[in-house]
Amino acid sequence: MVGPRAVVLAGPSGVGKGTLISRLQSSYPSIFGFSVSHTTRPPRAAEVNGTHYHFATEAAFVDGIAGGKFLEHANVHGKYYGTSLEAVEQVRASGKICILDIDVQGCRLVRKAGVPALFVFVAPPSMEELGRRLRGRGTEDEEAIAGRLVVAETEMAASKEPGLFDTVIVNDNLDAAFDDLVGALKADIAVAEEAAFSPKA
Repeated sequence: MVGPRAVVLAGPSGVGKGTLISRLQSSYPSIFGFSVSHTTRPPRAAEVNGTHYHFATEAAFVDGIAGGKFLEHANVHGKYYGTSLEAVEQVRASGKICILDIDVQGCRLVRKAGVPALFVFVAPPSMEELGRRLRGRGTEDEEAIAGRLVVAETEMAASKEPGLFDTVIVNDNLDAAFDDLVGALKADIAVAEEAAFSPKA
């Protein structure tokens, strides 16, 4: 693959990854590009196909897996999620830092694939706070939230897996977490900025 190093963000559902990604893109619009994932789950209110996710049927997704179109994929809560090779390559070829928002299983696959990237785990200050945030979204019933919290426990354990993540950021305060993320990406941002503003041959 061509282009700058990617940044991979993982962490439990409801931890605030999407908000951090949005802030990165709005603060550095010429530096970061988001790799839009594919999923078979139905869109939530206000989600736009091709912007938040590429929403696909299960049959189409399975065909994509068989055709080797995905860098990583997983079945989460009974729905497929995946990152296509094409989506990542489009961002990196544009000279931007490609942002991937994927689960822990996907991180292992991207590591195995040897994609140059900074791997960041975003953690909640506590499981109690994560439960409060999930309930505050008002998008799922208590049974679904309980399922997400069980998965979150596994993901938190994986955050300590040797060699998987380069840094762990606790999202207790959004501004502080964003500053920590930018700090971790400081060298990459500098390289991308230099490339963006260098005269083209």
